[in-house]
Amino acid sequence: MGYGRSVDPAASSREKPYGVADVVRLAGRTLDQLGLIWLEGEVTQVSQPPSGHLYFALRDRDAVLPAVMWGRDLAKLRFRIEPGQHLRVRGRLNVYERDGKMQLYADFAEPAGLGAEALALYQLKQRLAAEGMFAPEKKRPLPRFPKRIGVVTSKNGAAVRDIISTIHRRMPTPILIADAAVQGASAPAQLVNGLAMVVRAGVDVIIIGRGGGAVTDLTAFNNERLVRTISRCPVPVISAVGHEIDLSLADLAADARASTPTAAAELCVPDGRVMQDQLVKGRARLDRELGHVLARARQDLDRCTVALTSRTEKAIAKARHELHVLAHRLAGLHPRAQILAHRTELSELERRLAALHPGPRLARSRQQLDALAARRDTTMRAQLEQRHRELGTLGGQIHALSPLAVLDRGYAMVVRDGEIIRAPAQVAAGDTLNVRLARGVLEVVVKG
Repeated sequence: MGYGRSVDPAASSREKPYGVADVVRLAGRTLDQLGLIWLEGEVTQVSQPPSGHLYFALRDRDAVLPAVMWGRDLAKLRFRIEPGQHLRVRGRLNVYERDGKMQLYADFAEPAGLGAEALALYQLKQRLAAEGMFAPEKKRPLPRFPKRIGVVTSKNGAAVRDIISTIHRRMPTPILIADAAVQGASAPAQLVNGLAMVVRAGVDVIIIGRGGGAVTDLTAFNNERLVRTISRCPVPVISAVGHEIDLSLADLAADARASTPTAAAELCVPDGRVMQDQLVKGRARLDRELGHVLARARQDLDRCTVALTSRTEKAIAKARHELHVLAHRLAGLHPRAQILAHRTELSELERRLAALHPGPRLARSRQQLDALAARRDTTMRAQLEQRHRELGTLGGQIHALSPLAVLDRGYAMVVRDGEIIRAPAQVAAGDTLNVRLARGVLEVVVKG
């Protein structure tokens, strides 16, 4: 089919069709003739195998274009290519023969909106933050009274003069200065070496920074090696870059941040005059407290003296009482006292024996029995008389209420079958009635 022939687009025909590889090579040569081109789009489908090359795709609203950037070109970028970024990419178009797909062989890329330096700084900040390098719990407290202070900055700058004058004014303290460039290509390495030098010299706290300047002058203090060195520093570090608004990565990694070198010096040492005033006030307060303590101690001593005297008197009185008790017991143990006690006990026993003799008890019992019998007879007579009177009264009342007494007065009681007749309506003609009289009963028949 003629796959090895020279490809001429005008000579293609149905009789002599092109091979697939010929068409792919022809397309590749055609695209290669475009040379270096710039494309702009959103990054997607990012992958980086162990070879170190980066494979990704650029897309816009209507199309997607595969791209590859070799490891040597990728290492030159100041930022990391990630999905979602909007990039402006430079490279050559060609066709990957195995798949027959067009792709871009990129050799350079830059953010389409944000600058490469800013994006690189942002990515570095995110990566260090993910490692916990800026975590608040890693911040160490500054020493209250440092014995030696290390300063890493340019010895010719205004920052070091401000630091020295402020420390000498507030609290004169030995200062060790490590001269280092604060901007330029060599600045990060010099700053790192300066930190190592003051740490080896034995300082209690370190100030690293510079005076004011443009935002671009902060580059050295955003260097990854310097930031990691500050984070790993064995002594507390104060960052004094001199930019109130712009925050460097060194500021984030340091244990404390000061807006100016002067402010950093104020953080390092306390104000001696203020401390002197505090000491004077503290001395006066201590004197007052000591006076109060001594006064309370005198009062406590007086109370203790009184209490001791009282306890001594009580102890003596108790001892006297015990001595008196012992003397009394000793006297009680004398033979004469024992004979007298036995005589007293014998008299008491005789008295109790006489009280227990049955003769007097029998006489008293007879008297009590006679008295009780007399009381019994009197009570019984009185009760019988009372019952007779009550019985007479009740008899009169019963007689007055008895129906027989009413019959004796001429009245009669009409009964039919045990029912008392009280009205004519209760009987009818021909009924037989019993009429009870005072003496006897009549049987009558109702006529009408």
